[in-house]
Amino acid sequence: MNMQRSLGSMIEEAKEAAVQVLLHNIKGPFQGLPRAAGWGYPEPYTRDLMISSLGILVTGNEQLIAALRRVLEMLAQHQTEHGLIPSLADNPNDLGASDTTPLFLIGLALYRQAMGEADFLEEAAQKALNWMVYQSPDDRIMVAQMPTSDWRDEHWVLGYGLYVNALVYTYLRLYGQHEQSDELCRLMNRFNVRLRNGKRCLHEGLAIAHQPYYALWAYKIYKDERFDLLGNSIAILSGIASPSRARRLVAWIEGSCDALRHDGQLAVDLPPCLFPYIQREDADWRERYERFGPPGDYHNGGIWPFICGFYVAALVAAGRQTLAERKLTALTKLVRPARESPVSYGFNEWLRAQDGTPQGQDWQTWSAAMYLYAAACVEQRETPFFASLREEHPPTANNP
Repeated sequence: MNMQRSLGSMIEEAKEAAVQVLLHNIKGPFQGLPRAAGWGYPEPYTRDLMISSLGILVTGNEQLIAALRRVLEMLAQHQTEHGLIPSLADNPNDLGASDTTPLFLIGLALYRQAMGEADFLEEAAQKALNWMVYQSPDDRIMVAQMPTSDWRDEHWVLGYGLYVNALVYTYLRLYGQHEQSDELCRLMNRFNVRLRNGKRCLHEGLAIAHQPYYALWAYKIYKDERFDLLGNSIAILSGIASPSRARRLVAWIEGSCDALRHDGQLAVDLPPCLFPYIQREDADWRERYERFGPPGDYHNGGIWPFICGFYVAALVAAGRQTLAERKLTALTKLVRPARESPVSYGFNEWLRAQDGTPQGQDWQTWSAAMYLYAAACVEQRETPFFASLREEHPPTANNP
């Protein structure tokens, strides 16, 4: 009982610290917009702040929600003529990201729900929805991307990426476009293994034969079946993965992480953002990874607290409440160490998988915000904003 009280106190302390991080970061040097990190990233990065909307909105903090509104208004003001949302909220010329527009649509929809403003920034929403329609190469809902254009600016994801399409599915559900979201779910869950010249061709869908998780990306005969924790977590949260697949996927993740720990490749009780890590001898290794992504670092298998927040939420969605509580405890310990700053909770950007040491920027906005969202999911035993999406989950032939 004392241990339970101690864990509860630790989580409450971490939640209070997370709110303080967000309040500290609420106003940066760029048009007074929130900053992405307490010291290292003063810029108002769109993806960071839109992902942070989940944690901000569950706090109910009026200051934080008002700051989120300012970001949404600035993004709408700086949206391109055709509907693309910039990568920096203050800079209409910083363009080219594949995930900023879907994240804007999600952040806007969540803000509308929380504040009861159904028509807030409606013109910007319609322009963004129209932009996304034209991101599908075969005009069939599933969108494609260029390498290094999503949150992984040092990692190649080519064509139909899991993470971005999971975002697309989420906003389609949020905006009531159920026919399109049903079709996207079907496309993502297909295998499409065909014969050509007597040889098996690889799938364009993202389902993997004999595995419960979804591939990192696929396009025509090319694909990458490494495991993407963020994309698969959103697939569980949003309902792309059926309840039975979600349970099998979680079991697979936990078993795979046990194996990584046994081999000395993982030092914490939370999953890496990507595995197996890309090794120097692998065909998909790139020279730049030597500096910006050795195995177990950064986008090549680093531990990202904001993504672990999504994973904790996905565990709640999958009905693994006890496991979610255990992982929230692990995340509470993970967000404590700082790399440089003399603070009680570092809420660092990312940690090295092999030893769990913080390697990024301290007081990262999305690390603090997604901790708050994860804690809310565990405490409420539900996933705010996502639960209704799963209730509308469409049946698919390849998604048992």
